[in-house]
Formats: sequence, C-alpha cells, structure tokens
Amino acid sequence: MKVLSVTLGILLAGVGAFAATNWVVGLGAGSSGEGQSATISNLTVTAVASPAAGNLLYPGGTGDAVVTISNPNPYPVTITAVQLPANTSYANGYTTSALSTLQAGCVAGTPSDVIWNFATSTSGSSHTLTSPLVVAASGQPNNPLAVTLTNDASMTAAAPAACANTYFSLPSLTGVTATGGAGTATVSPATDSWTS
Repeated sequence: MKVLSVTLGILLAGVGAFAATNWVVGLGAGSSGEGQSATISNLTVTAVASPAAGNLLYPGGTGDAVVTISNPNPYPVTITAVQLPANTSYANGYTTSALSTLQAGCVAGTPSDVIWNFATSTSGSSHTLTSPLVVAASGQPNNPLAVTLTNDASMTAAAPAACANTYFSLPSLTGVTATGGAGTATVSPATDSWTS
C-alpha cells in the first residue's frame, strides 16, 4: 500500500509538472534590444621616409611617394580612391628625410615643380587606386599602414637645380573615397598607385 501511494504520488507530481510546461507564453509587440553604432573618425595620411622611395624624381619624370595611413576607428577602413589638390599646388623640398629643414630655392612658392602625378587644374580630382587598401582597425597590426605609391609624384621639366638631391613633402590630399566595415587588412608595407 505504501509503495502504491508513493508511486501514485510521483505519477501525480509528474503530471502536474508536465501540465505547467504546456502553458504557451508569447512575446509582447515591440519587444526589442538596444545597440549603438561606432563613431566615424577621419584617416590621417603622413609623409614618411621608410620604406625609402625606389623610383626617384628628376625633371620631367615621376617617382614614388611614401606615406603611412592611420585609422583611429575601431573597424577596418577600405580606401578605393584619393582626391588630389590642383596641379598648381607644389611640394616643399627639405634637406633630409626628416622633413624638418627647408631646402633653399626648392619650396612650394619658388616653385619646386613637384606635384602629385595626374593632378589636374581642378582641386579635388579623384583618382582610383589600382588595388583597394584596407587599413586595419585602431590598435591592430598593419595600422598605421605604410604604402609606397609607385610613380605617383611628378617633377616638371622646369624644376630648379636647387631641387636636386632633395626630399619632398607633397601637398596635402584633399580627400579619400573610403568605407568603414569588414575587410582583411592590407599587409604593411604595401605598394599601390593610381594610373590616371
């Protein structure tokens, strides 16, 4: 009798528990969660001496420009094009790669006759990179990204003799075409260019 009572009690407890789990609970309208997007910060492009330019400038020729690109955002940024200043914006010449002492007779106002290759008479002309550059998120490897822009500096045939054996800080870019989000970071140092 005791065994039957215990068995019946367990069976009834099990049925009661099973019946409670059959109650259907729905979701109220408008149920949601909150998220927040990151801020957008501008990239910084800086003239650097390392790696050294392989193609050097001469009157009527083109040469390499070496830069680093820093991305302060917490996500990678893909650059597909750059916007150049007008072809009347000239580089300043310096005596050393530290770009700290101006080279007499070879500055923007002289002018040095060193410009970005394919710059036009209109400031802000856009030039597509041969390959997109993906700058890693802030604090990640390959940020800043060192890039050699092959033959994207130009020296006109009218460059003064004072510009021989000189280091140049090219005029500031006027903008970039870039998007933030997913992407595999370009490995530093990288090589890229625009060809028109």
